[in-house]
Amino acid sequence: MEKIVIENHERYRERINLYKKFGYDIEEERRFIIEKARPFNGKILEVGTGKGYLTIALAKAGYDFTSIDISEEEQKFARLNIKYFGLDKRVDFKIADAGHSSFKNKTFGVIFSVNLLHHLLNPFKVMEELIRIVSFDGKIVLSDFSKEGLRVVDKIHETEGRKHEVSQVDLNDMANYLLDKSFKIERHRTEFQETLIASLKLPA
Repeated sequence: MEKIVIENHERYRERINLYKKFGYDIEEERRFIIEKARPFNGKILEVGTGKGYLTIALAKAGYDFTSIDISEEEQKFARLNIKYFGLDKRVDFKIADAGHSSFKNKTFGVIFSVNLLHHLLNPFKVMEELIRIVSFDGKIVLSDFSKEGLRVVDKIHETEGRKHEVSQVDLNDMANYLLDKSFKIERHRTEFQETLIASLKLPA
């Protein structure tokens, strides 16, 4: 195996272990989100690849899907990790702006977005786009840090000499927005993570 792939995976494990020191189990949190989103059918889209924590969880669970991110550098980390696990063929990585994608209307049966919302400058524009590309019988799965989770992230960033910037728009705002768009909302939470699953209220 290539040295760059091994070194990248070592950094991945170091990051996971760092979060665990503060009580946050990244891998378990991602499994929880996937489990709560089931059952789902049709094409799968991950919005915001990031370092690939959900990407790896979905691929390990046996799903084939598309993952997009606006940052090529961030996605490179995930690509190398997927390669480490030998799951390259399960993921179609694309560099794309979540608010202006080239996907056709109603393309995806389920759209996942994990820990992206608090980074977005224009979250409602992104949500408009996700509504456009999710199928009529599909689901939009949004998950972000709870207050406890954000405290963990703040502590980790402090140890690295960085500041964690957070948007003023949260999952409650998104839930209200989706309710106004005729979606029904299902909510789940762990200590560190809050998740909402939105699906359209289809006529009886």
